[in-house]
Amino acid sequence: VQLVESGGGLVQPGGSLRLSCAASGFTFSNYAMTWVRQAPGKGLEWVSAINSDGSSAIYANSVRGRFTISRNNAESTLYLQMNSLKPEDTAVYYCAKYFVERAWTGTFREFNEYDYWGQGTQVTVSS
Repeated sequence: VQLVESGGGLVQPGGSLRLSCAASGFTFSNYAMTWVRQAPGKGLEWVSAINSDGSSAIYANSVRGRFTISRNNAESTLYLQMNSLKPEDTAVYYCAKYFVERAWTGTFREFNEYDYWGQGTQVTVSS
């Protein structure tokens, strides 16, 4: 299993970025996926999750209405569209694979329920 994030960078407050997570080594369309972030000097923060077919998504209160998670199962890619970015969104963003196939019951906010993680991509929001 391999998860490779991309799309991070430096953006001004109010700007937008689109993160991608290219997945391989497993049947991507069978698993829920998540985005998690870690700000400098802080712990992991769950951001969003999406079910296996992309029909349902959940968000942390801190990003709801600004971020949109999506997926392209034909291309085994997960996305995070981030709009109206704030300095407090500065973090390393990770994608991760849920450990149970075809599951969409539960909170999906427990980090130990994700068995494979990418290496992360840095997002910096600053003027």
